Amino acid sequence: METALTRLVGIRHPIVQTGMGWVAGPRLVSAAANAGALGILASATMTPGQLRDAIREVRSRTDAPFGVNLRADAGDAADRVEIMLAEGVRVASFALAPSAGLIARLKEAGVVVIPSVGARRHAEKVAAWGADAVIVQGGEGGGHTGEVATSVLLPQVVDAVDIPVVAAGGFFDGRGLVAALAYGAAGVAMGTRFLLTSDSTVPDAVKARYLAATVRDVTVTRAVDGLPHRMLRTDLVAALERSGRIRALAHALRKAAGFRRLSGLSWRAMVRDGLAMKHGKELSWSQVLLAANTPMLLRSAMVDGRTDLGVMASGQVAGVIDDLPSCGELVERIAKEAEEVLAHLAGLRSVR
Repeated sequence: METALTRLVGIRHPIVQTGMGWVAGPRLVSAAANAGALGILASATMTPGQLRDAIREVRSRTDAPFGVNLRADAGDAADRVEIMLAEGVRVASFALAPSAGLIARLKEAGVVVIPSVGARRHAEKVAAWGADAVIVQGGEGGGHTGEVATSVLLPQVVDAVDIPVVAAGGFFDGRGLVAALAYGAAGVAMGTRFLLTSDSTVPDAVKARYLAATVRDVTVTRAVDGLPHRMLRTDLVAALERSGRIRALAHALRKAAGFRRLSGLSWRAMVRDGLAMKHGKELSWSQVLLAANTPMLLRSAMVDGRTDLGVMASGQVAGVIDDLPSCGELVERIAKEAEEVLAHLAGLRSVR
């Protein structure tokens, strides 16, 4: 299936595997790429040296196109861009809108720039700055998310910009891909669906928690870092929501200390990154610290398998997913189902 997205980045299917911290590593990214989708390597939870090694590992596993996801507000974002350029990565995605200068630097080097946004005005801004495409995530999506449903946000963005739009939030099968195309999107991006594959390195016990979840077990909370964050409802999330200010600050300090040891960041750098995530919102100091070290909470679950100590970012689609196919099986199934849906719709059109 050829769309503006497949032509732009050179993939076989208009499907993107999103850059999920601690999840989208070399194994998952290369498997998605080999399946014909666009695999996106998550760099926010890596040191610069680890990012370089991860890019090289993906290269050793696939000849297909892939990208790297960057945190636009990170203090070392420019340095990470230079690593990407040196390693020949041709697609850069961003969890937040990058600056006009950063977009210009990437485009000067011939890199395809695809920011993720959650509002029409943000899509208009990055399009004006030269972004090549945009991923628009509706409120159904996992991780930091907004309040507007994909079915409302997507057509707004498609009508507002002249660059390819990739739909995210609530997609997991071929029916959703066809629906996104009907709205005018050039493809879909999926996180939770790729997390729940046999190629994902997430521990089996954690995958089991996702598979057991119903739609009602996925919630949005501000208790983790002060920003709306969609994740599985757990005892830890409930405890954070009940915590008083002093207890929350103590919890944040413990997690921050652990993340500092792993990342090598200074306390000053961590607080700076936390403040950068405020986006004009009033956050307590505990929330600022948690914003800086949310990766540690995710790591506890996604790497260590400690669902009691970590959080599990999740799209609402976790409630309707019940299997763990390989990336190859998943992408082939989505493509086949999309073709069947399109053929059915064509048949309806011919009826008089």
